Amino acid sequence: MAAANNSAAVDQLASDLNNTSLDGKPTVDTSVAGAGDDAGPTPNSAAPHPQNSASLYVGELDPSVTEAMLFELFSQIGAVASIRVCRDAVTRRSLGYAYVNYNSTADGEKALEELNYTLIKGRPCRIMWSQRDPALRKTGQGNVFIKNLDVAIDNKALHDTFAAFGNILSCKVAQDENGNSKGYGFVHYETDEAAQQAIKHVNGMLLNEKKVYVGHHIPKKDRQSKFEEMKANFTNVYVKNINPDVTDDQFRELFEGHGDVTSSSIARDQDGKSRGFGFVNFTTHEAAAKAVDELNNKDFHGQELYVGRAQKKHEREEELRKSYEAARIEKASKYQGVNLYIKNLDDDVDDEKLRTMFAEFGPITSAKVMRDSPSDEDEEEGKEAEDKDKENKKEEEEKAEETTEEEGSDKEKKDKKGSKKLGRRRDEPAHDQRQAPLRCPRSAQGCPQEPA
Repeated sequence: MAAANNSAAVDQLASDLNNTSLDGKPTVDTSVAGAGDDAGPTPNSAAPHPQNSASLYVGELDPSVTEAMLFELFSQIGAVASIRVCRDAVTRRSLGYAYVNYNSTADGEKALEELNYTLIKGRPCRIMWSQRDPALRKTGQGNVFIKNLDVAIDNKALHDTFAAFGNILSCKVAQDENGNSKGYGFVHYETDEAAQQAIKHVNGMLLNEKKVYVGHHIPKKDRQSKFEEMKANFTNVYVKNINPDVTDDQFRELFEGHGDVTSSSIARDQDGKSRGFGFVNFTTHEAAAKAVDELNNKDFHGQELYVGRAQKKHEREEELRKSYEAARIEKASKYQGVNLYIKNLDDDVDDEKLRTMFAEFGPITSAKVMRDSPSDEDEEEGKEAEDKDKENKKEEEEKAEETTEEEGSDKEKKDKKGSKKLGRRRDEPAHDQRQAPLRCPRSAQGCPQEPA
């Protein structure tokens, strides 16, 4: 009976795909408007686990989610035996997933049916049966890869789209660190037959007006070997350092002399100006390899071209990372065991003395004594300090002059007051000044003279 229902669901979805079109192409509507807390249960998502396990995996959790929050949610379904949020052993920060164990399998099935993609702290959680055996997860059987997804499609929308073909063990849309869709996802079916049905009916269809690719998931190891095979049989060539005046026809003619060209293009900006690079695709690998060998570093319209195999962005980044790492290791190994560090040198030891001290042990490539050298910033700071000192000294001198003038003025005022008290005229000399003997300026010893 269940098999008949599944078959009917598949036939119905296939009929919908064939009857609905956009620009002459079949389409599937995966509106995510109903992905809120009040969304209905996901179809075919809670089939009994083969091992009748009562343990659920809960992923895509916010780091602040605790066991108490999960208990409050999952205890509404049935008696919860235990809950554990997995955390980092050192920092104790949440790893974003947890395990919920029920006392009965029926409660686990109900929780998977009703709570999957429920919002917890603003994030829809992803619930699946806990699979303790990693070998079963890594076989790849029933695992489907979907790419070119619309950014509006989330985990629930993807689940609802593919649930008609069979029981889904896991469904996930890849996201970046900001929670935005990367445009691809995975659906893991319980059986390989369900995966085949999904590939057959959805591959090449339009999901939210975007044509998607649906195929079997290929493990990374197999993808790497396939990638190496593609590298050895490339047909697409990348060309850079192209003269801006070169036309598309001239560019194509240059490469047609080395084999049949299926397509060629020079990258241009919005104004139609050449960006200095382009691509050429040949029908055979031999023609592409010949073009790379003969045209690389060739002068074309006054500029030396670079011609090589076209690479994807991630491949170029990986090669650059490897080359930088190799250069770093080579540099470290080059000086390993031949570079000496000497400390506690006397102040009068310079580069020449240091070289002389160690010359008897073997040839020296370089010898350097590290010395303190004032930087430009230090010199500028020193000049500023000197200028400030000069300004301060000038201010002090001015203050001293002002003080001297004030003291002289005060003394003159005191003398005037004293003269008034004695009843003298202002121009009359003091009594002790009239009685003081005068000395002759012409005499070395000075001769006393009586005042006139």
